[in-house]
Amino acid sequence: MDTLKSLITNSAADVYLSLMPERFAVADLGCSSGPNALCLAEDIIGSIGRICCRSSRPPPEFSVLLNDLPTNDFNTIFFSLPEFTDRLKAAAKSDEWGRPMVFLSGVPGSFYGRLFPAKSVHFVCSCSSLHWLSQVPSGLFDEMNRPINRGKMYISSTSPLAVPMAYLRQFQRDFSLFLKSRAAEVFSGGRMVLAMLGRQADGYIDRRTTFLWELLSESFASLVEQGMVEEGKVDAYNVPFYAPSIGEIEEEVRLEGSFRLDYVQTYEINLSSSGDAKEDGRTVSMAIRAIQESMLSHHFGPEIVDALFAKYTELVTASMEREEVKSVQIGVVLTRL
Repeated sequence: MDTLKSLITNSAADVYLSLMPERFAVADLGCSSGPNALCLAEDIIGSIGRICCRSSRPPPEFSVLLNDLPTNDFNTIFFSLPEFTDRLKAAAKSDEWGRPMVFLSGVPGSFYGRLFPAKSVHFVCSCSSLHWLSQVPSGLFDEMNRPINRGKMYISSTSPLAVPMAYLRQFQRDFSLFLKSRAAEVFSGGRMVLAMLGRQADGYIDRRTTFLWELLSESFASLVEQGMVEEGKVDAYNVPFYAPSIGEIEEEVRLEGSFRLDYVQTYEINLSSSGDAKEDGRTVSMAIRAIQESMLSHHFGPEIVDALFAKYTELVTASMEREEVKSVQIGVVLTRL
């Protein structure tokens, strides 16, 4: 999304101009391993490099820190390094960015805890990761160990109040720990740009946030009817996901106290923008599968995954043929005090 890209590059450039460090450390938290894993780093290096060229200053040395969970395929990122290096060299030949030295590292680990030495990072970005919780919330089973959100894997209109409250408590613990950890690592005057799925509604139910989970629950119901999955297993499955509101984010930033909130805004994203419902439905289904497959295989066994996502693709496509399917993203800019 161009708006998010501008938010990231402009914020990184502002940090460089205010601190003018000889070494500029950038951390991408939740970098994944797809073809775009190095794109944000490249955009940031280019933005700062152009500033240096215009002012006839040598660019800083860049330390690029790519973080994700230890199960992430970091090798795929490292295999793409020659192309990344070639693009940097091409920019250097044209003097577009100057001739920056770039040092890249992979940092496996959960960002719900410390990752880097104290006061070592100037700029942090995290895109489409912080809506994933560190764990499934506690409190989703009653005193007899029976699921209280039967037939659903996330907050829905039929969920008792205890369900959204359990998810909110987990988000508060996780996001507070995230902020505390980054506060130790980011220089004073450094910034973070965070983008996560969120909700615009005041209540806990925002259809743009819950709709795709509802369809996945319907897909499971179909498999239960066919005798492919036990109903009890479906009832016991919950996703470690939470889409916060702006107010919930603001409150955690205020309580932790180490960052100034400079900017927060919601953006509506049309998931059915191509006009081809089948293609968009396939794209959305593949994205959800990529994220959920390991968790689903662990809970239900890998043998049901193909059938589940065949049904899910069918339901998502049918929904996109009837209406535009949208999601909500929240963009946040924080400055370390």
